[in-house]
Amino acid sequence: MQPTEDALVFIVDDDAGVREALAWLLRSRRLPSQSFESADAFAEFLNADNRAWQPSQPGCLLLDVRMPGMSGLALFEQLIERKLLEVLPVIFLTGHADVPTAVDSVKRGAFDFCEKPFSDNALVDRVEQALARSAQTLQSLRSKQDLQHNLADLTERERDVMHLVVEGLPNKLIADQLDISVRTVEVHRARVFDKMNVKSAVELANLLRGE
Repeated sequence: MQPTEDALVFIVDDDAGVREALAWLLRSRRLPSQSFESADAFAEFLNADNRAWQPSQPGCLLLDVRMPGMSGLALFEQLIERKLLEVLPVIFLTGHADVPTAVDSVKRGAFDFCEKPFSDNALVDRVEQALARSAQTLQSLRSKQDLQHNLADLTERERDVMHLVVEGLPNKLIADQLDISVRTVEVHRARVFDKMNVKSAVELANLLRGE
């Protein structure tokens, strides 16, 4: 999956030259970015009500490990606590001495790390992959939300019919088991398919299994 047009890359690094170079590099791939001079500034941005980015947008964070004030690792811990890593993958920017720490962070959920000086093309390739993962995660979350909304819209009888349809029972057996007419089963079945946006029992079964 390709990142969408509303995707945004965040750059958090205390070195202004690094921030400017990364922003230029991302622009060369038509990737919009927003830069922050410290982890504290980015943490404040996340807490702001009027921020330009929402967790419903694909995003990626380029995060320096060592900075004055809050470290990149401390900010990473905050993102873990707020369950944002899936929608905002983190790529650490590290010096040689920080590589073991960065590797450990990858094991804890960071998307990747790039050691300074890094290859421009390799870094942007990983950014694009991180944005694609973010977009895929968001699509999956929206699909689950849509599924829950559709399930909540079913009546109790429609739920009963749906479960038996998924089990593979024909309408006659469903009617016998629920003590209703075959015609009533057909009506409920059609409504279930309509509300769940499916065209067959197989499609319905796959949807409920999360496929």
